[in-house]
Amino acid sequence: MFGDTRSEHREEYNFSTLAAVPPACNQLPKISRCGLEGPNLKEKDTKMNGPGRFWVLAVVLSGMALAMSGCNQLEARDQLNKGCEAYKAGHYDEAIEHFQKSTELDPNLPMAKTYLATALAQNVVPGLTTPDNLKTANQAMDIFKQVLSQNPNDVNSMKQIAGIYFSINDMDNAEAWQKKVLANDPKDPEAAYTVGVIDWKKAHQNKLNALQAAGLNDDGKGNVKAPKKVMEPLAQENAPLVDEGLKYLTLAVENRPNYDDAMQYLNLIYRNKADVDYGNPTAVAQDLASAQDWTDKAMAKRKENEEKKNQGPGGITMDPGGQMH
Repeated sequence: MFGDTRSEHREEYNFSTLAAVPPACNQLPKISRCGLEGPNLKEKDTKMNGPGRFWVLAVVLSGMALAMSGCNQLEARDQLNKGCEAYKAGHYDEAIEHFQKSTELDPNLPMAKTYLATALAQNVVPGLTTPDNLKTANQAMDIFKQVLSQNPNDVNSMKQIAGIYFSINDMDNAEAWQKKVLANDPKDPEAAYTVGVIDWKKAHQNKLNALQAAGLNDDGKGNVKAPKKVMEPLAQENAPLVDEGLKYLTLAVENRPNYDDAMQYLNLIYRNKADVDYGNPTAVAQDLASAQDWTDKAMAKRKENEEKKNQGPGGITMDPGGQMH
């Protein structure tokens, strides 16, 4: 996510908008309580009239503003690099402080807000809905949304927001943001996978609620022995979720043929489809056969993936999700 060395970050953030290299900080004109100090600005050393002195002062002040801005930009880049080092070391609170300083010094520094939001997101505890955890989650998402206001097609920010919503169990918003990712990149396998997982989670929870209310347990095989008054309403409720889940999980595997996690969820959602096909023994049998087929494929592909990983090249590698290892 972050570069490996400070030098690499210094090369990445090239401020091409500066017309010239600003003077060093120790070369800035001095400011005293009485005004600017410098030999060319003392009235006794110049014969310029009032308007002339005004324009010279304006030029000097503009130069000072540019120079001070340049120093702020350099310090902002230094804070960004320090934040990256702290983040890589797992010191997220320290990284957050550096990234916050970086954005304050130079609000236009590329990636500073993204890095700050990413560090905040690391402090979000999955599944925890305490006020403090939700506050951190909302802070991170708000900054990612600021990034999107400048770059509406920033898929990374969309995925980060979706992931945070998923972490705090807001599945509707998580799904909505993953679909925004797919609108920008229809072949994104992680986004399709996550939508399918969310559909399965919703359908599975509906099933548990219905069965537990009737004093029953899920048998994972279509629950053919459960009464109609339980299963028929459940089938109607879950049918749209199962159809969509199958669509997106299949899309995930199509876009990443070695996606063993998606294959395993195809097994699970076919078992939910067996519930939807309640009352149709032939369809239920086909659903369960498909579930087993995807289980077998997932296990085989996982083994293959592990073997390739163990035989992979040394050094730093990047996985299909863009994460460095």
